[in-house]
Amino acid sequence: MTSWRNRKTLILGRDDMMGLLTAAEYVQCVENAFRRHGEGHYYMEPKGHIVLDKYPGEWEVMPSYIEEPEAAACKWVSIREQNRAKFELPTVFSILIYTHPETGFPLAICDGSYHTLMRTGASAAVSAKWLARKDSKILAIVGAGDMAMGALRTCETLFDWREARIWSRSQATLDDFMASEQPRYPALAIKPSTKLEDVVPGADVVVTITPARGPIVRDEWIAAGTHIAAVGADKDGDQELEGAILQRARIFVDDIRQCRTDGEINVPLAQGLIKESDIAGEIGEVVAGKKPGRTSDSEITLFDSTGIALQDSATVPLEYERAVAAGVGVEKKMISS
Repeated sequence: MTSWRNRKTLILGRDDMMGLLTAAEYVQCVENAFRRHGEGHYYMEPKGHIVLDKYPGEWEVMPSYIEEPEAAACKWVSIREQNRAKFELPTVFSILIYTHPETGFPLAICDGSYHTLMRTGASAAVSAKWLARKDSKILAIVGAGDMAMGALRTCETLFDWREARIWSRSQATLDDFMASEQPRYPALAIKPSTKLEDVVPGADVVVTITPARGPIVRDEWIAAGTHIAAVGADKDGDQELEGAILQRARIFVDDIRQCRTDGEINVPLAQGLIKESDIAGEIGEVVAGKKPGRTSDSEITLFDSTGIALQDSATVPLEYERAVAAGVGVEKKMISS
């Protein structure tokens, strides 16, 4: 084996990362992250934030260690809400650093943007797998940016969907989404709309994945038996759902420490609409078999996903393995001989 002092770090761009894993494999990796979280086999602090009034969006820092597969990773995320409109850039940029746990050696420095949209979408998919009705046929995705693409690609692997409805305020964003995604699923009816009232009512699974700072999904649109994956809210003051929805729902979170301040529950908690004791548990507890998920077909279930760092350390080992096997990326010696 090559001496550690002579090893090189693999540098992977976005194009290198794309296609290393299937959508189903992202779901499996994220499911494992939640399972380890539920079992307590990890080390992770809540994500750190830097928010400036000058630039709409934020920076996030997300370190974590997972016991199986043993890995350590840290992701630096830049979210800029005006990127698409002003600069023709993605809303989210991220860099993922994958390190060898025993030595701390940087095995890889990866573009985390594609990785993030897929593992974020996979969180919604895992929640649907464990909390949605098994006969779910209609998927609604509120938002049509890159993260929505990840949500569709991963959720599509789980159910025999009859149709997928997609919403955005912007017709141009919807057009881009359709151009990218419809060819992937010739047998799936994907229905875009700029009217939320045409997308959410009647859906079996609703994924919200916008940067909304106030409720855009109304309580009256959510019928008994619906599962909601609230993915967009990830900082203080973010909110996508009318508070009354949370009062009716059986709520699970990815990490209560993050969600109480950053997640969809943060505003209803602050307003006194719900109490922390109303939270049924963390999704990892369901996946690990410690708590029941859905208890009836008529129950509304809700998953509050802020995105936990463990999703990264659970996924990057397989991405790295596949990249090495494929011979993609550039190797760089990071320490002197």
